Amino acid sequence: MKIAQYLKKEKIRYFLSNDRVLILSTIDSTNQYLLENLSVLQIGDVCLAEHQTNGRGRQGNQWISPFGKNIYFSLYWSLNKKNVTSTGLSIMVSIIVVDVLQHFGVRGVKIKWPNDLYLNNRKLAGILIEKITRPGNNNIHIIIGIGINMMMNSIEGKMINQKWIALQDIGIFIDRTLLVIKLISTLRQALKRFESDGFYPFFSLWKNLDNYYYQTIKIIHSKQIITGINCGINNQGALLLNINGKIYPYWGEKTSIRIL
Repeated sequence: MKIAQYLKKEKIRYFLSNDRVLILSTIDSTNQYLLENLSVLQIGDVCLAEHQTNGRGRQGNQWISPFGKNIYFSLYWSLNKKNVTSTGLSIMVSIIVVDVLQHFGVRGVKIKWPNDLYLNNRKLAGILIEKITRPGNNNIHIIIGIGINMMMNSIEGKMINQKWIALQDIGIFIDRTLLVIKLISTLRQALKRFESDGFYPFFSLWKNLDNYYYQTIKIIHSKQIITGINCGINNQGALLLNINGKIYPYWGEKTSIRIL
């Protein structure tokens, strides 16, 4: 088992060609830091940490963040309201993370709608997107948090309440610094495309990455449990569920999938 591999600050800043990447040793939450500093942020700014004491996942879950073992960063962007569907944005970001991992030789990563990355049916990475709007402003502030399990061991991950996996478990060891550089640069480029073209350019990529495509699943939506066949997504990112032969779309960050 490899030991912690600390991020190389100078290398990150050199290859990203600016100083808009804050690299911290320890912080409560990279998402929270950006939320608290919205007034001074520029598009593309990043908060990156070796360790989070109170990392956040979807639906209020904690994101376990041992020191120097995994990837934890948040990126700020601003988008016009007309170009944003929360689900489409989440799916786009998850597709980009899969693409970057494939670039480094990680095969078989799938996505659990809308944005959890799975490998061998265990959670490898998660994405948390938080949005802030202001009255009278057509733009939405977007905070995109990304966490990827790389070298976390079973003791460090014992508090996680679901099956999980780290890249080291399949014998893959990626330089954390190089992975961060590639993720941030690729995500910035993808957000520019999303801003101009919306979700459509990414829509066709979903089917091959859907972890539960055409499987019978149950979803928890507005406190209801609904069972049906997962038929993928529509061109805005809504989950399509076949219930007794009829297709229904489901949206929302509070909708979650369970496999039967």
